[in-house]
Amino acid sequence: MVTQYTCSFCGKNFPKGKGSLYVKNDGSVLYFCSSKCRKNMLKLGRNPKKYKWTSFYTKQKVKAE
Repeated sequence: MVTQYTCSFCGKNFPKGKGSLYVKNDGSVLYFCSSKCRKNMLKLGRNPKKYKWTSFYTKQKVKAE
């Protein structure tokens, strides 16, 4: 069985060997499926709940209704 990781920004599942792993100074680990997600979180400091293409947006939308 292939290990699946969940993207820390968009919530998409992707297989081991794809995407990238980022380890912060405090030891926490962030997984990213693409450079788009990595840049949005780390470089631009964006909140995934504000973007329609993330699963966190849809979870928040369903919760509000």
